[in-house]
Amino acid sequence: MEAIPPEVLRYADFGKTTPLTSPFSSAERAILDAINQKIGARESLADVIDYLATATRDISPCDRVSVAFLEEPGQRIISHYTRAFYEPVILQKGYAEDIAGSSLRTVLARGTPRIINDLEQYHVLRPDSRSTRILLREGVRSSMTCPLRVDDRIVGLLFRSARQLKAYDDHQVLLHLAVAEHLSQIVEKTYRIEQLAEANRAYFEMLGFVTHELKSPLGSMLTDANLILDGYLGDVAPPQRDRIDRMVNKGHYLLGLIGDYLNLARVETGQFQADLHSDVDFVGDIVATAIDIVAPQLEAKNMRLTRHIAPDLPPAQLDPQLVKIVLVNLLGNAAKYGQAGGEIRITVKHDGSRLTVSVWNEGEGFPDSERPRLFRRFSRLQTPELKKEKGTGVGLYTSWRIIQLHGGRIHADSKHKHWAEFRFEIPQPLIWPTDSTE
Repeated sequence: MEAIPPEVLRYADFGKTTPLTSPFSSAERAILDAINQKIGARESLADVIDYLATATRDISPCDRVSVAFLEEPGQRIISHYTRAFYEPVILQKGYAEDIAGSSLRTVLARGTPRIINDLEQYHVLRPDSRSTRILLREGVRSSMTCPLRVDDRIVGLLFRSARQLKAYDDHQVLLHLAVAEHLSQIVEKTYRIEQLAEANRAYFEMLGFVTHELKSPLGSMLTDANLILDGYLGDVAPPQRDRIDRMVNKGHYLLGLIGDYLNLARVETGQFQADLHSDVDFVGDIVATAIDIVAPQLEAKNMRLTRHIAPDLPPAQLDPQLVKIVLVNLLGNAAKYGQAGGEIRITVKHDGSRLTVSVWNEGEGFPDSERPRLFRRFSRLQTPELKKEKGTGVGLYTSWRIIQLHGGRIHADSKHKHWAEFRFEIPQPLIWPTDSTE
């Protein structure tokens, strides 16, 4: 590979000289102080970069400032934010490039700034650099790159670019280093938050994919098992029937888990798109269907269900499919945690301004100390009698999110060792929030 002359590319090594002890002007120090204040005030990285780019244009050539993060570890660079004073900006957020073969590798290895004062000539000598080609298309001719350090670790890179040749000298590099020193902490914080958000998103996408793929074959297996039990394939002896019954019960339990996690994945990835209806027959469309779904659980525990439904309920305004998920969750929990042979009571009222639905059951209930655990993702009550029952810890959280989406409220009451009641309210007419589950 042909050597690149220092007038095109060089690395600035100032030895023990540190940016903060360098002879900056009063205007330069004021800008550095302002950046520190903005970081101390917890302004976003984008706001700090916007200020940096605008405030320093008079003291240092600047047509473009950008921040990039290092990934895998230090093997790839990902563009995060750019502030440019021209259009179009082609190299945008999310642009990724490998470090191998790039002069950035030297920046990372030495921890020293890189100065390219003739980008066109640099591209002639390094024609494989995609980012250089893109920057030339944007009109950039000079650039500085500084490492962003936290505790002797390089977490990212700060770029400053100009549309003029030979824009940067040693003083400009020292100023750029000082800015980088101020920015490093907020850059790492932003990067870690984005990493967590991306990991969370990827987790729930995978969760949704896996649960969706499991649902169909498991449902098919249960259908086949029920055909055998119903005698469509011939007589079934009692021992075989008992074993198949157990398989079916376990299969329905797994389907319940799959349904919980599939709903959770839909909530967390924003796939719950509310389908508002203004004329829902709440009893016929939602209550009756939900009761049919949980009927096998009620029969298995010999529980009796009573209905307290106001007469002449007006049509409801809501998403029937989403609210059905809520009611199935509440009835299913009442059956699971309620007392065998006990009562479950569903109450539906409409007072003209809100629809109120409650599900009450005899049973252990929960103590006040456990109330904060309710409606939280993956959180289950920790009383010994409730921990005996298997559960996902996501049904109530999903229900809470759905009721929040409707602009309503959901809450719970209990007398420990006696009863529990879960109740939700949805405003009528619906005060429909933005098209988000947040």
